[in-house]
Amino acid sequence: MTTSDDLALNRALWTSVNEQFTDEEAVSAWRSEEITWGLFRVPEAELGVLGDVDGLDVVELGCGTAYFSAWLARRGAQVVAVDLTPAQLETARRCQERFGVSFRLVEADASAVPLESTGFDLAVSEYGASVWCDPVGWLAEAARLLRPGGRLVFLTNSVLATLTVPADGGFAQDRLLRAQRGTHRVRWPGGGIEYHPSHGDWIRLLRASGFRVEALHELYAPPGADTPAYYEIATADWARSWPAEDLWVAVREDAPGGAP
Repeated sequence: MTTSDDLALNRALWTSVNEQFTDEEAVSAWRSEEITWGLFRVPEAELGVLGDVDGLDVVELGCGTAYFSAWLARRGAQVVAVDLTPAQLETARRCQERFGVSFRLVEADASAVPLESTGFDLAVSEYGASVWCDPVGWLAEAARLLRPGGRLVFLTNSVLATLTVPADGGFAQDRLLRAQRGTHRVRWPGGGIEYHPSHGDWIRLLRASGFRVEALHELYAPPGADTPAYYEIATADWARSWPAEDLWVAVREDAPGGAP
């Protein structure tokens, strides 16, 4: 489970990131009419992982400035957006007022969400809980929040990107720079605590939490994509050759471990 010290460290990090980048970037993200995924903005229209969200009850776990929730709300979803960092939620509130899009914002750790069980049809996380919370905790919480048959869609760094980013930070390289063992919990210099299970571990953790894996999409940079201006994870050139991100789709079963 994510410790209180880890939560405090990540909250402090994202308070700083919001001041430096995400507060200003939020306006552009909220203004976008298209749903996209990840650093290189892969269009949802090409992936089709969300389906028709009109009328669905949706929870976003680790929403940041809640632009993804805004995209879903505009398409008719009933959204609740959850995040640990007050500064980011304040940015989200300001964007709600500016763009006239209203939905509930909840300050909470994604591993302990103060919402009723089986209240949602869809749970999403784009670089939110999927990176910054221990999956043992937040996957179990996502399963609790979802109705049987509800879907979980989340995006995180690819396993390959995690293994090829230098230990002191920077962009992914063209060689392995760290052992795969030990990446479940990673502390970056000057950064926060991230969680990067292997593909096998993700499958095991998802099943233990009551999910059936439907798909894993490995995302590359589309033609013409630019290297992100703020986040040093992978360049566009690198991500045209290797997947920079993993996009998972899972369905909540009636009982943990996939039992009927």
